[in-house]
Amino acid sequence: MTVDIRPIKTIEDHAAALKRIGELWNAPDGTEEADELDILATLVEAWERVNIPIEPPDPVDALLFRMDQMGLTRRQLEPYIGSRGRVSEVLSRRRPLSLAMIRRLHAGLGIPAEVLIGR
Repeated sequence: MTVDIRPIKTIEDHAAALKRIGELWNAPDGTEEADELDILATLVEAWERVNIPIEPPDPVDALLFRMDQMGLTRRQLEPYIGSRGRVSEVLSRRRPLSLAMIRRLHAGLGIPAEVLIGR
């Protein structure tokens, strides 16, 4: 069986490729269908990287997300950010993260520094 795979150039091409990926999702390894799935997934990923860029998260949103993930309270951020007032200012976006805060949050909570630095 010959598979007709073409470059993704339009939104319609992208939608068709995603539909086909859905059809091929459970293809057994080592089959032509699995190879087609691999090729289509690579094409879709390349097209999306150029046409649908993902913006990095806002530093405060990333911090709030990590707090939720780890079940942290505002009080538990004090060693990384400073006083209770300072934590409140940062989380309400009235004060930006300082370089020292970024370093402590990165080291202590594992949040990527480039996310904490922001845009």
